[in-house]
Amino acid sequence: MARIDLDLAHAYKPRPAQDSDYALLPLKMTFRDGGAYALLGPSGCGKTTLLNIVSGLLAPSQGRVLFDGVDVTAASPQQRNIAQVFQFPVIYDTMTVAENLAFPLRNRKVPEDQIKRRVGEIAEMLDMSGQLNQRASGLAADAKQKISLGRGLVRSDVSAVLFDEPLTVIDPHLKWQLRRKLKQIHHELKLTLIYVTHDQVEALTFAEEVVVMTRGRAVQTGSADELFERPRHTFVGHFIGSPGMNFLPATVAGGVMRVAGHALAVPVGRDLPDGDFKLGVRPEYVAQAVAGDAAALPFAVSMIQDIGTHVMLTAKIGEQTIKARLNPAGSIPQPGDAVWLTVMGPHTCFYVNDELVAV
Repeated sequence: MARIDLDLAHAYKPRPAQDSDYALLPLKMTFRDGGAYALLGPSGCGKTTLLNIVSGLLAPSQGRVLFDGVDVTAASPQQRNIAQVFQFPVIYDTMTVAENLAFPLRNRKVPEDQIKRRVGEIAEMLDMSGQLNQRASGLAADAKQKISLGRGLVRSDVSAVLFDEPLTVIDPHLKWQLRRKLKQIHHELKLTLIYVTHDQVEALTFAEEVVVMTRGRAVQTGSADELFERPRHTFVGHFIGSPGMNFLPATVAGGVMRVAGHALAVPVGRDLPDGDFKLGVRPEYVAQAVAGDAAALPFAVSMIQDIGTHVMLTAKIGEQTIKARLNPAGSIPQPGDAVWLTVMGPHTCFYVNDELVAV
């Protein structure tokens, strides 16, 4: 296992001149020894590029990669002692499950008694002990991917195990089980794990820290709670949550905030300078209020969706839309109704140029 430090940028074009020329904009990042991380973001944001730079499959066009303080920028994946699990299974169909799991160890001349013990441990973790003597060719896609996961985990001496969207081919009802299994394996083996995904549920349930990426930038690294409660960038607020954070354009002048022409009280101790802002509030923290509440605004209800566990209300103020997650046991307004909704409170965030303002 290793501490991994990155200080780099990468462009596939020669002589990049603007931000759009970069696959990865300049970043500094540390993956601590034994940590579980997820790289989360939409397709094309630079997640796989970053993973391949860590593994050594790709050399950064600028900067360097350090493993435990040693510069490995020019080192191969083998020299870095990296295990990587790809989106689709990479296994030998003609071998049995046991032979596939043992292959990375036999390549390194590990004694047979150690191989047998380690293969047994990994097979048990993956619930494949009963399939060790089966040929891989006869197994379903999800079982083959479990073998691929096992091949990445079987070596106890690796610097890190990298996963590039490894659950893509897994049936949805099995994904939850495998995510839990990977988390359990991390706790047991204490390996450094880096997991690439575009699925926020996968990232937030697997990782101790999530790196949220967009357009080649790592905009925030933090725990699930930090990303949900205090997104440092509007993209994080929008991308994390279902639905994401509400954003309302606001203006502050003389200590008074206005949204769509309506005055809104700023809580004591949260001083904001004059200027334009975006007010950000999660649907979970938007609640019905009495008319005239200083922390609320008047909205017109445009849609009600009964989700079962909650009711999702969509409402408008001027041209701006907001969503509120309401308790179905309460009084639920109907489309066309006027409703006051609380948008200002301890969980409300403020943004300038899409960046969180410290208040």
